[in-house]
Amino acid sequence: MPTVTIHPTGEVIHLEPEETVLSGLYRAGFAYTVGCRRGGCAICKVDCRSGSFAYHHPIADTVLSADERGDGTCLTCRAVPEGDITIELRGEEIRLVNRFLHQINDRARQRAAAHAAAIDASGTTHKEQSWES
Repeated sequence: MPTVTIHPTGEVIHLEPEETVLSGLYRAGFAYTVGCRRGGCAICKVDCRSGSFAYHHPIADTVLSADERGDGTCLTCRAVPEGDITIELRGEEIRLVNRFLHQINDRARQRAAAHAAAIDASGTTHKEQSWES
């Protein structure tokens, strides 16, 4: 399950596999300025500080230039993380608009941390343990 960390707040959002950055942020109760939500307006651009992402749909050069593609500019409505990424919004702060959804994301983060700790402690995953039994 990939995560998106928001710089500089450090907020961590868990995404579903193949979920876009924008969709995951909204599902976790956050909002920021966006436009069309389909890759045509470029309002949802952020800077990707670390990690990588892919576009599963074509993006027009008028929306995302070759230079932007090379410098880590991320069109959040279309970008699907290939692992954990860190992003920074441009000129605005992310807003928490739904505390209930945020609580669900926090619980997912706690479960992921507990699972990682269990793997670190045992050195095997649950699936590996079931095969060994």
